[in-house]
Amino acid sequence: MAIAGRRRAPKNGTMTIVLGAILGGLLAASPAPPADGAHDFDFAFGAWTTRLTRLQRPLTGSKDWVEYSGTTVVRPVWGGRAQLVELDVAGAAGRIEGLSLRLYDPETRRWSLNFANARGGGMAPPTIGGFTDRRGVFTSEETLDGRAIQVRFVVTEVTPDEYRYEQAFSADGGGTWEVNWIATDTRVKGR
Repeated sequence: MAIAGRRRAPKNGTMTIVLGAILGGLLAASPAPPADGAHDFDFAFGAWTTRLTRLQRPLTGSKDWVEYSGTTVVRPVWGGRAQLVELDVAGAAGRIEGLSLRLYDPETRRWSLNFANARGGGMAPPTIGGFTDRRGVFTSEETLDGRAIQVRFVVTEVTPDEYRYEQAFSADGGGTWEVNWIATDTRVKGR
């Protein structure tokens, strides 16, 4: 018999449904944790056929492009937290042997792309960035012929068998960009 002014406690099944609804609402309102980008470049592991075009004299008004073809090999280092990229392409303008070390920073969740050309013997300043919706954007500030420029490196069209790298320079603080390097890599089958 119920006493006036008191309510009966809900049965256990009802309480579970009420608590489930409250918790579900709280969880739905909570933002998702930021994605860990440590594996964003995993698609690139393996051997690739590389087609490359390069603008000969960037930021001079030149329209002279040269073509190269060859290979790119990407290996995981440190359990995939870093990658070693070897580029070897040749064309009428000569040969490019490049080495890139991609390093992932778990604290900032960003990648640094560090490139060296065999002719130069040193690393260029790293481009820093990450991926959003399978598109990677990486930037740096450098100098070209004594003037300050910005560099933007973009990775697009990521599929299991093909992807594209594009580099552009800006001499006006990012107001305009001139593309000067386009590389398309196609996966070597059977490797």
